[in-house]
Order: sequence, then C-alpha cells, then structure tokens
Amino acid sequence: MTVERGVRLMAGAMVLLSLVLAHYLSLYWLWLTAFVGLNLLQSAFTNWCPAMSIFRAMGMKDAGCCGGR
Repeated sequence: MTVERGVRLMAGAMVLLSLVLAHYLSLYWLWLTAFVGLNLLQSAFTNWCPAMSIFRAMGMKDAGCCGGR
C-alpha cells in the first residue's frame, strides 16, 4: 500500500467512525469529520498532511511512476 492510498483509507475510516460515534454517543463527534475534511482540503493544496509523515515512518512507500504498482 502506498502513502497516498493509506491517507485516503484512514480519512474514510475516520469519517465513518465519527458518523457512527455521533449517531450513538454525541453530535460533538462531527467535529472529527470537520477536522478530517479540513486536513484533506489543505493537503490538496500542499500535498502534505500529518498522516503522510506517520505512514512514511511506518515504512509505506510513495507512489512512483504507474501509481505505485
């Protein structure tokens, strides 16, 4: 798995998790959804987000030519 795919996977999982938590526990969990959305928005402009550094430290590789295949 590449860093880029890992970021998308984590963002999707966090959004779904926050929706479930907001439904069952508290609507304040929707702030997590907003935080994930803002991080995705800024990463579209800067090509960096905190999760990318974490995934690289875990040994994930960046997508090369051909989408990391």
